[in-house]
Amino acid sequence: MDKKKYLRWMSGGLLVVATTAAQADLLIYTASLSGAAEATPNASPGVGSATVTINTVSHTMLIDVMFDALMGLTTAAHIHCCTAAANTGTAGVATAVPNFPGFPTGVSSGSYNASFDLTLASSWNAAFITAKGGTTAGAEAALLDGLDDELAYLNIHSNLFPGGEIRGFLTRTLPEPSALTLLGLGLGGLLGWRRR
Repeated sequence: MDKKKYLRWMSGGLLVVATTAAQADLLIYTASLSGAAEATPNASPGVGSATVTINTVSHTMLIDVMFDALMGLTTAAHIHCCTAAANTGTAGVATAVPNFPGFPTGVSSGSYNASFDLTLASSWNAAFITAKGGTTAGAEAALLDGLDDELAYLNIHSNLFPGGEIRGFLTRTLPEPSALTLLGLGLGGLLGWRRR
């Protein structure tokens, strides 16, 4: 193989590896929220969606929630972790209590978008930190394990449903391949084909 072909082949491979490694830093989890998904199901017509994006390099968590048609008025919202079995049961609150800071209360519909620094104790329930080794790093590791095992849920509480009006278990979502990854795979395949 001549030097130019070798360099092109290596460039394509490195592009694929670099792009894939950059994407591995973001973990995305989503949930559909409903009254039927509560531990004691209820007849609330309320619906919602949640996306939790964790950056494992910067140790941040972005929470994006939308909700509508609640029967009651919001009183609290947070992430619970970790149940004994996937997609069922209840667990203590992992994130700040009683509420995500700035979450809209006293409303039946709304949205919320905020980022949290997972190295700060204020992003967590103190009891969760204590139960997970006494450090924010331990709490983060436990939450990530719980999320990957589908043992964590986000719920919204209201004055009519103090235990929670709508909730949904968070499940891992694989990000769409980026254009650069696809380009790198295409180049690698093309170079391999030309080599034959």
